[in-house]
Amino acid sequence: MADRTPPLSVEELHALVAGGEIDTVVLAFPDMQGRLQGKRFAARFFLDEVLHHGTEGCDYLLAVDPEMNTVDGYAMSSWERGYGDFAMRPDPATLRRVPWHPGTALLLADLAWNDGTPVAVAPRQILRRQLERLAALGYTAQVGTELEFIVFKDTYEAAWDAGYRGLTPANQYNVDYSILGTGRVEPLLRRLRNDMAGAGLTVESAKGECNPGQHEIAFRYAEALRTCDQHALYKTGAKEIAAQEGVSITFMAKYNEREGNSCHIHLSLADADGRNAMAGPDGMSDVMRHFLAGQLAALRDFCLLYAPNINSYKRFQPGSFAPTAVAWGHDNRTCALRVVGHGRSLRFENRLPGGDVNPHLAVAGLVAAGLYGIEHKLELPEPCAGNAYTAGFEHVPTTLREAAGLWENSPIAKAAFGDEVVAHYRNMARVELDAFDAAVTDWELRRSFERL
Repeated sequence: MADRTPPLSVEELHALVAGGEIDTVVLAFPDMQGRLQGKRFAARFFLDEVLHHGTEGCDYLLAVDPEMNTVDGYAMSSWERGYGDFAMRPDPATLRRVPWHPGTALLLADLAWNDGTPVAVAPRQILRRQLERLAALGYTAQVGTELEFIVFKDTYEAAWDAGYRGLTPANQYNVDYSILGTGRVEPLLRRLRNDMAGAGLTVESAKGECNPGQHEIAFRYAEALRTCDQHALYKTGAKEIAAQEGVSITFMAKYNEREGNSCHIHLSLADADGRNAMAGPDGMSDVMRHFLAGQLAALRDFCLLYAPNINSYKRFQPGSFAPTAVAWGHDNRTCALRVVGHGRSLRFENRLPGGDVNPHLAVAGLVAAGLYGIEHKLELPEPCAGNAYTAGFEHVPTTLREAAGLWENSPIAKAAFGDEVVAHYRNMARVELDAFDAAVTDWELRRSFERL
C-alpha cells in the first residue's frame, strides 16, 4: 500500500493554530501548466469551515493560457457556459508546513463539480485515474523527478523590465558536478534544501549542471501521486524563495542555445508486498519488458504530455543529452528511455521531459503507456548499445504542432484518457500555437529589420 501519512496531521494543525504558530492555510491545486492555483485562508476559518466543506474556484482556471487569458475551444469552461465554479476539496494527506512563509501551512485540493463528479481534465484527477488502473493489476508506481533550473542574480522584476535579456547567471561557466561552482550559490541551495525538508520533502543532493548558473536539487522517490504533488510544491516554493533572496530562477525547457533544463522522470513498479515488480531472476521481469515496450509504443503519441510547450521542443538537439530517438538502452543517456539500477533499485528513466513539464500529466502518460504494453503483452526490442542520435531510430516529435497532431489522433491516448481529456489538452496546444504564430519574435527582427 502507498504511504499516505501526511507531513503534518490535521490534529497537529489544530494544535499549531491554537498555539498561534500557524495563522494561514493555503489550499491549492495544480493547473494545466503545473502551477499551483488557489486561495489563502485564515487558519481558524479553514479548520472550522473549509477543511470539511471545501471551497470554490472559477472553472476557467483549467481553461486559460499561461498569461491567464480566457481562450476559446474548451468544452468545460467558456463564456457560453458562464464561467461557473468547481469545488476544491482538501486532501489532508498533502497537509504540510511551508517554512518559507511564516505561520503558513499548505495542502492540495481535488476538483469536483457541484454534483460530486470529479473534474476529468484536472491533472491530479488524470493521474489518479491511471494509478487506479494500475492498482487494479496489483501494482503501485514509485516515481522520482530530477528537475533542473538556472539561477540569475537579477530579481524577477528586473528580469521582466529587461525583457528577460542580458541577465547575469549565478555562475559564469560550466559547473557540472563542481563543488566550487555550487559553493558560489550555496546560500540559496542550502535554503532550498532545508526549507523543502521542512515542508516534508526528503532531500537527497544538489549539484551543478552545464549551462552557466544551472543547478539541480534531487529528492527521494515516493509513490507517484506524492512525488508529483511535491514536485509542484517545490517548483512554486523554489521561485518564492529565490524572490525572497533577491535572485530569480527559471525552469523553462530551453532558456538559450546552450543546455536546456531537463526533468528526467524515474519510474518503477511495486507489487502488493512492496517488492520491485520490474526485477526478475535474470534482470528485467516480464512485467518490466511489457511496460517498457509500452513506453516505446506510445512515446510519440504521448509526447504532448512530456513536452507541453513550444519551447519544450528546442531541447531535442543531437548530442545535447536531450533525446531525439525513440529508443531504450541500459544506462545509455543518448536514448529517450534509459534503464538503470539493479535488483530492488531497477527502474527506467524517461529523458524527454524538460523543466516546464506538468509532472501529474507526464507520470499519467508513463503509467498509461506501461499499461498499454502490459495489456497487449508487447515485446521489447533489443536495446541501443551505441549512439542513439545516429542509429536511425524513429525521431521524437520536433515541434508542438507535430506532437499535438499525434496526440489528437492517437487511439492509445483516447482509450487510456478518454475523448474529453484528449480534446482538452489538444486545445491547450492549439492556443499556444495560435499565439506563437501571431507573434513577431526577436529572431525575426534581428534578421529582417535592416537586411531584408
